[in-house]
Amino acid sequence: MTTSVDNDKVDDNARDVLTVDASVEDEAGDVDGITPEKMLQNNKEWAAEISAARPGFFEGLAKLQAPDVLWIGCSDSRVPANQLLKLDPGEVFVHRNVAAIVHNTDLNSHVVLQYAVDVLKVKHVIVCGHYGCGGVAAALTNRQFGLIDYWIRVVKDLYKQNEKELSTLSDAEKCDRMVELNVENSVKNVAHSTVVQNAWARGQELAIYGWCYRLTDGILKDLKIKIDNMDGVTGVHRVGTPP
Repeated sequence: MTTSVDNDKVDDNARDVLTVDASVEDEAGDVDGITPEKMLQNNKEWAAEISAARPGFFEGLAKLQAPDVLWIGCSDSRVPANQLLKLDPGEVFVHRNVAAIVHNTDLNSHVVLQYAVDVLKVKHVIVCGHYGCGGVAAALTNRQFGLIDYWIRVVKDLYKQNEKELSTLSDAEKCDRMVELNVENSVKNVAHSTVVQNAWARGQELAIYGWCYRLTDGILKDLKIKIDNMDGVTGVHRVGTPP
C-alpha cells in the first residue's frame, strides 16, 4: 500500500522555511524597522535592563558556563529555546538546524553533543521538533528545494517506513505525526552515539527526551520518549566502551 500527501496543502508550511516571499519581507522591513543598527540598539537596552534588575548578572555569567540542558531544536525563528523554557542565558546549551534532525554522520551536531556531555556534563538532552515545521513539510512533497533535499531525505525515509500508519491520517495529521516520528528517530540517534553510551558506562547522569512545540499556543508536548540508560539501546546499536 502506498500513501501520498497533497503537495499543495503542505507547500505553505514548506515555504515558511525554504523560501522567502519578497513582498512579505519588504512589508516586515517597513513595519518593524529591523535593521542592524536597530538590533545593536536593542541589545544595549536589553543589557541595561538586565543589569539594572539583576546587578552583577553578566559578570557572573562570564565566569562560568554550567548548563544542565542541551537543546537540539529547529532553526525556525519562532522556536527560541531559552524563552519558551523561561530560562536565563547560560542555562541552556543550544544546537539548532532545519527540522531538528540528528544525523548519524553530521559532525556538527555530534561535536556539540560531545562538548555538552563530556565537558559541560549536561544532565538532560532535549530533542524538540515543532508542529508546522517547514522542513518536515518539504520532505512530504515531490518537489526539489536544493541542498536541503539531502538533509531532509531522512524524513522521507521515515515516511516510507511508516506508510501504513500514516495512510489513515489527514494531510495535516500526517505532517504532525511525521514531526513526532522525526523527533523519535533523532532521540534514538543521540542514544546510539558513543558519546552518550560512554557517559552512561562511566555512571554519568544523562537522559534524552523527545518533545514537540506547538506554534499556535506556545506549549511543549512531552512525547513520552525518554532514554536514560543502556537498557534503552538494543541490538547492534549497543556498543562497548573503548579500550
